Order: sequence, then C-alpha cells, then structure tokens
Amino acid sequence: MYRTTIELLYKWKEKENRKPLIIRGARQVGKTWLMKEFAEKAYKSYVYINFDNNNQMKELFAQNLNVDRLIMGLELYTGQKIVSSETLLIFDEVQEVPKALTSLKYFNENAPSYHIVCAGSLLGIALHPGTSFPVGKVEFMDLYPMSFSEFLLAMGKEKYVKLLNSKDYEMITTFKQEYINLLKQYFYVGGMPEAVVNFSLDKDFNKVREIQKRILEAYEQDFSKHAPNEVVPRIRMLWNSIPSQLTKENKKFIYGLIKEGARAKEYEMALLWLTDCGLVHQVNRVTAPNIPLKAYEDLKAFKLFVLDVGLLSCMVRLNQSTLLNGNDLFKEFKGALTEQYVLQQIKTLDNTNTYYWTNDRNRAEIDFLLDNEISIIPVEVKAEVNLQSKSLKTFRDKYSIKTSVRTSMSDYKKEEWLINLPLYAISNINNLR
Repeated sequence: MYRTTIELLYKWKEKENRKPLIIRGARQVGKTWLMKEFAEKAYKSYVYINFDNNNQMKELFAQNLNVDRLIMGLELYTGQKIVSSETLLIFDEVQEVPKALTSLKYFNENAPSYHIVCAGSLLGIALHPGTSFPVGKVEFMDLYPMSFSEFLLAMGKEKYVKLLNSKDYEMITTFKQEYINLLKQYFYVGGMPEAVVNFSLDKDFNKVREIQKRILEAYEQDFSKHAPNEVVPRIRMLWNSIPSQLTKENKKFIYGLIKEGARAKEYEMALLWLTDCGLVHQVNRVTAPNIPLKAYEDLKAFKLFVLDVGLLSCMVRLNQSTLLNGNDLFKEFKGALTEQYVLQQIKTLDNTNTYYWTNDRNRAEIDFLLDNEISIIPVEVKAEVNLQSKSLKTFRDKYSIKTSVRTSMSDYKKEEWLINLPLYAISNINNLR
C-alpha cells in the first residue's frame, strides 16, 4: 500500500523550523499505518505510544511537563533509547491524554530537535474542557480515505497512474475502458484502506461489504461512546439522513428531511460533531465567485457528503450486480455516488477549498467551485455521457469565468471555454492545459 501523503511527511522531516505534527482524520483511514510506515522508511528507530486507555501515560503526563522527565518516562515505558534526531516519537490517539497535547508546546519551545508525529481520530471533538491546546506550536496534516490513484496503485496499476499523471489524453483515451472498469470497482470498494487491501488480494466484493459494515458500526459506537448523551440521537438521525439528502435533485441539505419540523438550531451540535471527527464534509454555498470564496459563503445553505464513496454505497445498499450494467452505476441515486466521488478526490488536493453556487432562484447550479488560491474553477459533475452544460454557460456569461470544467464519462475535450475532464482523471483538475 502506498499513500501519497508520505511525501509530505518527508518534507516535514527536513524543515528547519519543524514543529510537532498532528495528523487529523476519521477512524480507520490509515493514520497509524502511515506514521509507522514513515518511521520505518525515514528513521533509525521509532517509539510508538497509544494513549487510548493508557493509565501509565495519563500518570506520566499528569505531573510536570519537563521534556527531559517525559523522555525518561517514555524510555522506561517502551524499553527503547530515544535519540532526538534519529528516533521518531509517535503519539497515537493523543486526544485521550490532553496533557500530552499540551506537552507539544514544551517540546517545540524547549526541545525542537525531537521529531514528534501525533494522530487523533476524534481530536476535534474530544478535547476536554480546560485543555491547553498548543496553538501555534504544532503543524497539521489531514488524511482522507485512499484516492482513486492510490486505489489504482494498490491494484497493481502503477503504469495507469503514470499515464494519468502524464496528461497524455490521447493515450489515456485508448485505455479508457480499463479506467472505467476500475472506477466502477472504486465506487463500490471506496478508499478505506482495509477494504482496498482486502479487495486487492482476493477481489471479493462480499468481503468488502462486511468490512464496510463493520466500519460503519464502529462509527455508530463512537457516537454513543464519545458524544454527549443528549446529542447522540440527533447525530444518528443526521448521519442516517445523508444518503436521502444526496439523492434529491437539489442536494442542498434540508433539516426537515431528518424529521418533520426539525430546525437547524436543534442539530448544530450534531453537525459540528460529525464534521469535527471527519465523518462528513460540509460544502457551503457561495453568493459570488470571487477570491477568496470563503468571504462569500452563505452559511445557511450547504451540501453534506460522507467521507468515502464506498461507505456511501454500503449505506444505500448498492448491489454489486450494478457494476455489470454498463455505466448505470454512475447514474445511480441521481448521480449521488458520482458527486461524492468527485468531492472525495478534490479533498485530497493541496490548497484547494470547495464550495458550490446557485443563482438566486435556484434554477442554475454549479456542483462545485474550487478555490486554489490562484483562480476559481467551476466544476459541473455529469453522471453519464451528457454534454449539455446550461448551468455552466449561465455562470460563465454572468461572471466571465475564463475556464470551466465538466467532468463526465465522456473523453477529454478542450473547447474555447470548457474542458471536459473524464471522471477517472479528475485528480488532474489543478493542472489543466
């Protein structure tokens, strides 16, 4: 298995002003594997500490946070020698011991030669009241489920990834059926590492579904274990409503679909909980396509997606027989899986923020607007071979956007103002030509 984010870890290691790094991401997206893989490839040794249900570590960090004292305690606990520039310290589930989070400030200020990587699945929602978070003393990196390119690598299709990266679209089109077949598999399997690795070994769709069901059950258990009791029912109701929300023609999130008469105020904490622990992506509407898009957010209008297309296909009980029916898979549930897939790939791109746009009467909609800090890229998602782009044309005429993107099952094609980018090549969206 290969994760492209390991390259960011190599860059982090070589930085002169390196700070302790916190890797954020939902449970089971591969944070622990990534930290250990990086340690084995880039360091002479590493010390791994899991803070979950670890009373010894709670006691160690509960007292004073002198760095020399902490290093001695970690050496005693693990039986390993820690050499500042040669040993990677890995703190897993670090949110379970808030004082360990606080200690990162002292490592950064008093002992910056130590290399520390931390991970926390529930970091955003599990900080205890009164926790002193080391603001400005740490760096962050987000980890998401495996992208389509990483899925291809896991399937032994390295040459196909190189071809995509080359942007030789004539050659890419020659092999498009292989890309389409693999994309269908990705829609079903998704990017959760356990599911991908298992599928790469035996191609058993049924086993993949069992893994996905187990992951979804673990998330449900987290609701009860970590969320405030009074919020748990609302978290469950909101989470379970997302598939039906996405199958609406207009995918704007409607609280009334959770429960008749539901109001935003009742579900604010539930939504915050799900976004903070990385289980949902909230895409807000903007009123105008100006840089930065964040300045034009309409916080009352948004779309919600889950973290992984494979988990969404499991939630809607997609039958594997759909994989055989031509390109019908991409049109299932009014294109919900396809839009989920596109967002999931965009999320893995560096320095790219995602929004959507509708006009005042909601008669024209742009599925996604990307702000890569240089330009605005409007993206229309088509779940079939349908080359009408009325909304994109309306948007372009109104705002004089130089280049628009339509991603669909059609081949690559560049027109005067419109680029058709195949769904399987959406990772190239920040490098259009």
